[in-house]
Amino acid sequence: MLRSVTAIVLPGVAPFELGVVCEIFGIDRSDTGGPAFDFSVCTPSPGLVPAKTGLSILVEQDLSRADDADLVVVPAYGDDRDVPDVVLQAVRDAEARGAWVMSVCSGAFALGRAGLLDGRRCTTHWMYTDRLAEQFPLAEVDPAVLYAEDRRVVTSAGTAAGIDAGLHLVRRELGAAAAAAIARRMVVPPHRDGGQAQYIDTPIPCGDGELAPVLTWIVEHLEEEITVPSLARRARMSERTFARRFRAETGTTPAGWTARQRLLRAQELLEGTDLPIEEVGRRAGFGGAAGLRHHFARSIGTSPLAYRRAFAAPATSAAALS
Repeated sequence: MLRSVTAIVLPGVAPFELGVVCEIFGIDRSDTGGPAFDFSVCTPSPGLVPAKTGLSILVEQDLSRADDADLVVVPAYGDDRDVPDVVLQAVRDAEARGAWVMSVCSGAFALGRAGLLDGRRCTTHWMYTDRLAEQFPLAEVDPAVLYAEDRRVVTSAGTAAGIDAGLHLVRRELGAAAAAAIARRMVVPPHRDGGQAQYIDTPIPCGDGELAPVLTWIVEHLEEEITVPSLARRARMSERTFARRFRAETGTTPAGWTARQRLLRAQELLEGTDLPIEEVGRRAGFGGAAGLRHHFARSIGTSPLAYRRAFAAPATSAAALS
């Protein structure tokens, strides 16, 4: 049973992400049918902790509050900051004794440094997922989902996804009524499935980027076979130079960027047309229904049909399902 919760505050903590944790777990909502947690905020050296936006937060309790907490949360603090060994040990100890461990946004990097992401499915804000995967190659980083749960370790994407992850944990431990009571007071949806994905639009970079013509060509030819050698020839570069400049301009690989554009095309077709799933898969460049289902399950965590049911316009959805 989820009764006690503590949030570990690190220098550079993001006030909003910390506030999300405080809002979900730190307010007694028993007067309106919600839960009341034994909630605390702690830090290695109690006192003023500098936050991300120029203010400081007075934290009065030390890490001993994490010793018997049912849930230990690390809010966002930045992905490039050192984490004290005592903090890493605190989250390791929590995981080892069977407590829940949760991160919000870049807090996932602390869990990674503690070794808790190795062999686990996890996520963080879409801006940091490539970096998370590079720093922790044993982690199974899913860049698309709102949150991921794997063996009592929960990681969430940026900002509002922390709300979703927190409510997910409340629902998991205390039931839907408890989560709904918190959500009602916060005026947020009581449930967004983690597998819905962040659904981040990845538009063609604006301006006069060197690869803009190639990126435009990719989007216009998603149904065709697209390879790095063919794209490099189109850009009049060596494959090595092309791959390096592509990552510099887009932040990802040609294969990753193309796959994301194909997913976006499939989502557009599922939302706005009544085309059969087979045809959607073909037009998006996945070859057909089987390829589309595979990529949807891997990247978005749901099926094309479930996505259409959730997001298609009513007339389109009715036509596709009839």
